Amino acid sequence: MMRSSAFANKSYAILGLARSGMATLDALHASGARILAWDAREDLREAANDKAIIADPLEADLSDYDAVVVSPGVPLNTHPIRDKAADDGVPIVGDIELFAQARRSLPPHRVVGITGTNGKSTTTALLHHIIQSAALPTHMGGNIGVPILSQEPLAAGGVYVLELSSYQIDLTHSLDCDVAMLLNISPDHLDRYDSYDAYAAAKVRLFDMMGADHVAIFGGADEKTQLALQFIRAEGRVQNIVDSSSILLEGQAEWPSLQGPHNLQNAIAAVAAAEALGIQEHQWRPALESFKGLPHRMELMAEADGVLFVNDSKATNPASTGPALGAYPKIHWILGGLPKSDDLKECEPYFGNVVQAYTIGDAGPVFGELLAPHMPVDPCEMMLTAVQHAAANAKPGEVVLLSPACASFDQFKDFEARGECFRCAVDSVIENNLIGTASGGSIV
Repeated sequence: MMRSSAFANKSYAILGLARSGMATLDALHASGARILAWDAREDLREAANDKAIIADPLEADLSDYDAVVVSPGVPLNTHPIRDKAADDGVPIVGDIELFAQARRSLPPHRVVGITGTNGKSTTTALLHHIIQSAALPTHMGGNIGVPILSQEPLAAGGVYVLELSSYQIDLTHSLDCDVAMLLNISPDHLDRYDSYDAYAAAKVRLFDMMGADHVAIFGGADEKTQLALQFIRAEGRVQNIVDSSSILLEGQAEWPSLQGPHNLQNAIAAVAAAEALGIQEHQWRPALESFKGLPHRMELMAEADGVLFVNDSKATNPASTGPALGAYPKIHWILGGLPKSDDLKECEPYFGNVVQAYTIGDAGPVFGELLAPHMPVDPCEMMLTAVQHAAANAKPGEVVLLSPACASFDQFKDFEARGECFRCAVDSVIENNLIGTASGGSIV
């Protein structure tokens, strides 16, 4: 657990006691802070009872508190805590800002911050793996893995690798990253922002907090990322800028968990960050080959009778799914769910790789109409049906790919639950020898 003298004898109100909230509670309590805490769930309030005053910050006088610490899941654009904190004159922060404030009390270290609409988790995990392979002390946290405040401080010379969502950046004000990375920007989370421009601006704030002598890496050729790159250059706030979209990196065929054009870009960005940290090619190249990837992100789930099954349930928008379709030449594509857009334009360049599409969920009928002029479409509605039909039609050398281009909340709790459902369905078709049976008439 991360204890810091920066929090001693200060007062904090915590709103939200899920993973990051509980980690914040433990770290602040261990550091000698006075804490007020609240969550809508009674069991979480009870779990915090011995470390905090349990009270709703909306009903408390916060004027003598040093900060209100909120979960990234709290929608500041609609939640009354924003106005309450403003009325009481207290800042709203998140756990990443508390980490930033604690840095002065930690052993000498460096921080890499990684943001973007797509590819953050894979790039963060890959860079963390590269750093580990180079035998440097490192922790991974932020929007991935274990909350950063619940981890023990690294030894001197360590590197903290943080995946940062726009929500987390909104709650952060003083994180001066030694290396900051913007992978790409495409429309997402527009329920939390007034406009696409406002969402993009939230991402770019990561660079506003940087020292001029640190390294800024831009990974995307999309319009918003390139505008941000030009702006940072024009402002001169960061002198060491790497435009990784122009970097060539050979050898992708040797990286089994990094297939597809999007994963090539992720690898390029991770290598650029590794080299900014002083890690050399003889250290990072073997790590690209040994990287195992993340669950639900182009996860190689199984291979049977020459058919590969790939779980890309984390692809919750078309911009993420498009490059996944570019990873393999012959794909049986399972897609659908709760749509974030009414088109699949980002997927269109890769339609030639799709043998057949299998639609599920709320988006199924609309996506079926969009895809019908380009490929055969099987309206399956349910995941098990889609996997059964795709497996039955698949031939040796082809791939059954779940890459939904949609959120999961129409049928599943989250993308992890959707990916696990796919896993169970794949296990079932393999166990029952249902692969390639369509030609024999067993499954239509």
